[in-house]
Amino acid sequence: MDLLTKEEYAALAADMTFATNAFVDGGYRPAASGKTFATVNPATGETLTNVAACGPQDVDFAVAKSREAFEDGRWSRMHPSDRKDVLIRFAKLLTRNSRELAVMESLDSGKTIFDCETVDVPETIHCIKWHAEAIDKMYDSMAPSSDDHIAMVVREPIGVVGLVLPWNFPLLMLAWKIGPALAAGCSVIVKPAEETSLTALRVAELAYEAGVPRGVLNVLPGSGEEVGEPIGRHMDIDMVSFTGSTVTGKRFLGYAAESNAKEVVLEMGGKNPCVVMDDAENLDRVAAHIVNGAFWNMGENCSAISRLIVHKTVKAEVMQRIEAHAREWPLGDPLDPETRLGAMVSKAHFDKVSGYLKDAPDAVLGGGTRDGVFVEATVLEVADNKHTLARDEIFGPVLTVIEVSSFDEAIAVANDTDYGLCASLFTANAKRAIRGARMLRAGTVTVNSYGEGDIATPFGGYKQSGFGGRDNSILAHDQYTQIKTIWIDLADDAEEAVS
Repeated sequence: MDLLTKEEYAALAADMTFATNAFVDGGYRPAASGKTFATVNPATGETLTNVAACGPQDVDFAVAKSREAFEDGRWSRMHPSDRKDVLIRFAKLLTRNSRELAVMESLDSGKTIFDCETVDVPETIHCIKWHAEAIDKMYDSMAPSSDDHIAMVVREPIGVVGLVLPWNFPLLMLAWKIGPALAAGCSVIVKPAEETSLTALRVAELAYEAGVPRGVLNVLPGSGEEVGEPIGRHMDIDMVSFTGSTVTGKRFLGYAAESNAKEVVLEMGGKNPCVVMDDAENLDRVAAHIVNGAFWNMGENCSAISRLIVHKTVKAEVMQRIEAHAREWPLGDPLDPETRLGAMVSKAHFDKVSGYLKDAPDAVLGGGTRDGVFVEATVLEVADNKHTLARDEIFGPVLTVIEVSSFDEAIAVANDTDYGLCASLFTANAKRAIRGARMLRAGTVTVNSYGEGDIATPFGGYKQSGFGGRDNSILAHDQYTQIKTIWIDLADDAEEAVS
């Protein structure tokens, strides 16, 4: 899709209307309490609209409707090819409304319209289509057994699931979860981040229009305390998939332990290393990957490159080229298609990120803030991996540089973190590349590039970056299904009695 002009995007934004109520049982409904909260355009500080502030009573109602839908089989027992057809129609409706969703996402989150149009919305649609197409191509299996028995191993949808979303990729993380969950036949209750509820509400409406039955896809906006925790503690929710901070993710383990021991899948934080060795080729290309990895989505990305671990013999040249490529990432109005760095998602998050910069060493690059909630692309050098900037997940456009003298030192520094989501390694030595990729303690390791793989590769982390399952790929379906063994006895009763 061709990008519009800044003025054209502004005109679309001015005419946009937003859903303001929860989406439950096939329609919009206000919160039971009647309460609302303001959702704000972080780039301007202006209130976009007021959204229903749901609470425990709304969670109970949504769970009841989800359970009803699951048990009567309107979706859970629909033929797989029919579920596929519905989700394909859903993807087509998303495509038809893609520009509206892109502008809405930019307004609600501060993300650049460039990213929304070229990455977030297209990848959201692709994710739904991919999981839809997988529905009727996944086979159950037969276990080895004697002639007198048949052992079937089958998947069944896990039931009613709670999907708790982050604010950094509202549409894409929604798709990562509802794609495999709906494909599996589950009923779902989505809790979008309080900062970014608007696109999830619109997507639920489009899913219903496509034929997803009432009660199967529900969206409850609201706070973590009023919606997230009740979802985590609910006795009739079978599973929760959470993406967000490590601190919040750990709470869901407690909620599960204190309620019905529901299954919990966590995708949490990262402090992702990028290792550049002395034999890395084409340092200009290396620098371009680093800049993209560090500053894409304003660094509000759990897989962002936040630690550059660079060999001392190439550090100066790499830093020079990083500075050159960073000039290609202008900061400004998110609705300007030339902008590559938009606004922080909220004033609170801006304060957190800018707080790290106040006591930081002198920046090698950037380090400033702008009026509102804008933070420049920033590169800082620290003496070692013990510095706060090298330990904490800042979640902003801040890259910390650490110099090393050897391959073994680089790998040790890279692994010296509580997290283990992603890592990158740049080297021209094939053996070193393979050894390093195996040694790095991360769920995704890219060699001579930055990235997360694609929809066909599983995404998730080691250590405090998460556990319990993986997003993306066929493996994503596993977290939304139960595995059942069906053992069938074929022995003749008379023969069995004689033996």
